[in-house]
Amino acid sequence: MRWTSPTPNGYTLGLMSSPASRTDQLPDPAQLNVPDLIQKKRSGQAHSAAELNTLIGGYTRGEVPDYQVAAWLMAVCFQGMTAQETGDLTLSMARSGDLLDLSSLPYTVDKHSTGGVGDKTSLVLTPMLAALGLTVAKMSGRGLAHTGGTIDKLESIPGWRAELSEEAFLRQAREIGLALVGQSSNLAPADGLLYALRDVTATVDCLPLIASSIMSKKIASGAHSIVLDVKVGAGAFMKTIADGEGLARTMVDIGRHAGRNVRAVLTDMGAPLGRLAGNSLEVQEAIATLRGQGPEDLHQLCIELAVEALTAAGFPDDARARAEATLQGGSALAKFRAFVAAQGGDPEYVDDPALLDVAPGRAELNAGADGYLLAIDALSVGRAVLALGGGRERKGEAIDHGVGVELLLRPGEVVTVGQPLLRVYHRQERGLPRALELLRAGLLIGAERPDVPPLILGRIG
Repeated sequence: MRWTSPTPNGYTLGLMSSPASRTDQLPDPAQLNVPDLIQKKRSGQAHSAAELNTLIGGYTRGEVPDYQVAAWLMAVCFQGMTAQETGDLTLSMARSGDLLDLSSLPYTVDKHSTGGVGDKTSLVLTPMLAALGLTVAKMSGRGLAHTGGTIDKLESIPGWRAELSEEAFLRQAREIGLALVGQSSNLAPADGLLYALRDVTATVDCLPLIASSIMSKKIASGAHSIVLDVKVGAGAFMKTIADGEGLARTMVDIGRHAGRNVRAVLTDMGAPLGRLAGNSLEVQEAIATLRGQGPEDLHQLCIELAVEALTAAGFPDDARARAEATLQGGSALAKFRAFVAAQGGDPEYVDDPALLDVAPGRAELNAGADGYLLAIDALSVGRAVLALGGGRERKGEAIDHGVGVELLLRPGEVVTVGQPLLRVYHRQERGLPRALELLRAGLLIGAERPDVPPLILGRIG
């Protein structure tokens, strides 16, 4: 493992860097009084890059105690951070562990979603990008609480594995254009430590801390171009467009600070994306989309994100038509099949996704009145999948890949009394009463047709 140095085109030299070679060169926390840093931020002053390196490096090595960092986090929540500070904090966090070097690969691009319900976009978008000549060598996470995880969804395919050696990871990315593995425990370890502390000190909801948390992992992952899907609405962490824009702008600025090409799209998450939520169900819907037969909103979002990725990578000409051709012509589906097979998955499940395990139990929730479907609350759907066993409330919990929820209608459509609105896939009724209760509370029917928000709420890049 060798230290990787920042260059205009990303990071160079060995695949991974050793954190010891960096943190040993950071200032000693004993040479800088940490209470002085807390006081400085409490009074609204800005930190230098050296001060942030000292604080983050010392905390990662266990030399700065939790109680001092907790006080500093609260000061940040009250006083905020400048764009320069936020960028410097992010780089300190990214350099606290391994840095993935992708410089030997052409046109590397990464995609990140801030989390939603039914969001199987990565399963469609990443093979599209590979088919377009870009390289996706990506680390992804598992789901937590009401949001799903790409790794969990892919593990619905028998045999697929999230672990590859460094050599196999780079070789697959070079040959197929797509390699996707679980997140390394030493990728931006400062972020894991800080997030655990934020979670118990009421300092999670702070824009510079949220943005630096996301972008530290993206920068450490090594891609030169990054596309961000910032979800807004009931099923997202950002509830308003203003909050979503603030987060998106901050992350784009951080990326530029780090020498990356970053673009962001704000998308609606008032209702689930697509019609299926739950791991195996979402894989089925993703494969249908790769065949050009998916739901309109998922299809549209994948096209829009592909356009942004091509633009970020420097290929804006005919981007929309080229992206569309990967779905209509089958090249994206072929990339997905090759990717699944390369990582041990049985490609027969791509050829016939009906073979995937789906829970055998069925229950439907019917309309109680005539009118229009005003809302299907995405958060309620996500929590219902969680109640059925399809998600985890704590890291490491086992999940049932086969359970989930199907939307039989979308907001804005006409409904008649007794008409099925949602279908629940359950296993021996585990969690079914709670799931139905949550779904019922998230449905709203009214007499007038609602104004359904557009899927794409804004762009920043």
